[in-house]
Amino acid sequence: MMKKILIVFSILWFSIFCHITAAAEEELLAGKTMGTTYHIKIITGKNNPPKDLHKKIKQLLHIINQSMSTYQKNSEINRFNTNRTSAPFKASKGLLFIMNTGRMLYKITDGAWDCTINPVVNLWGFGSKTEKQKVPSKAEIQSRLTETGFHNIQVNNNTLVKKKPSITIDLASIAKGYAVDQVSAFLKEKGINSFLVEIGGEVYASGSKSDGSPWKVGINTPEKNGAFDQVYLALPVKDMAFATSGDYRIFFKEKGRYYSHIIDPKTGYPVNNGVVSVSITAESCAFADGLATAVMVMGHKKGIDLINKLPGVECLIIVQDKDDKLLDHASKGFKQLLKKN
Repeated sequence: MMKKILIVFSILWFSIFCHITAAAEEELLAGKTMGTTYHIKIITGKNNPPKDLHKKIKQLLHIINQSMSTYQKNSEINRFNTNRTSAPFKASKGLLFIMNTGRMLYKITDGAWDCTINPVVNLWGFGSKTEKQKVPSKAEIQSRLTETGFHNIQVNNNTLVKKKPSITIDLASIAKGYAVDQVSAFLKEKGINSFLVEIGGEVYASGSKSDGSPWKVGINTPEKNGAFDQVYLALPVKDMAFATSGDYRIFFKEKGRYYSHIIDPKTGYPVNNGVVSVSITAESCAFADGLATAVMVMGHKKGIDLINKLPGVECLIIVQDKDDKLLDHASKGFKQLLKKN
């Protein structure tokens, strides 16, 4: 009798296990937004996601793009930029949130992250303007630098105020991360707790894959003109954001020297400190996105020192030496993340 009970129990448990395994399936939502692509993997279970889930995500991304894109003529950010006065500009909650995040980044990085640097970025030919990619003169750079400085923007409860009317902003180094955060929050509101959201390479991972294993995100090998699927390192991620910044995709070459799109807000020149890639893990993808750019500017020593002081934040900084050898510099807790398989 006991043997029969055990057999029945085993069959019952096997049936339940198979049902759970079959129920946990992966669904992919993909499309284009913010001048790039997005991929969202969700694990469906007993409670299937709403039929209009993808439609609502598209609407959410459209709203964010209409607010923060410098390529949309009537976007909120362009209305702020063309407002060449010191009159208070009534801003949306999203823009205010991201500007407050930017203010914190500007402060903790000692100005290495600065969303007002776009006049200089445009001068080098890397921005939304149609200026030619070339090495500008020192006088041209200094002239454009007078139009920058995040400290020239006052962020209030519901308004932004320019202390210098000519100041403009470009949120390209943080907006995709913000969009990742917003989509992730929306999915959790809908009761979806296992998913991976990726927009233009910025990521937030929640829960686990359908087989219970952790989501894994690859760090691209930082080689100029290298393959997009060439993985330098794969990192397991769970309930965290992940963002990478590098100098190996957008650049130009003049007189035998490479110039990347990562501009030092203090000097007005592209960074030349050997850092070729920075990957950051944090609770917020917007924060990780902006911080990765800032650490590119700061260099690996100052960058590591800063990251080790920030709770819940880890990083891997890849430096290329004079012999083109790639060297890793990791924060104190980064190696522990690699062990979470």
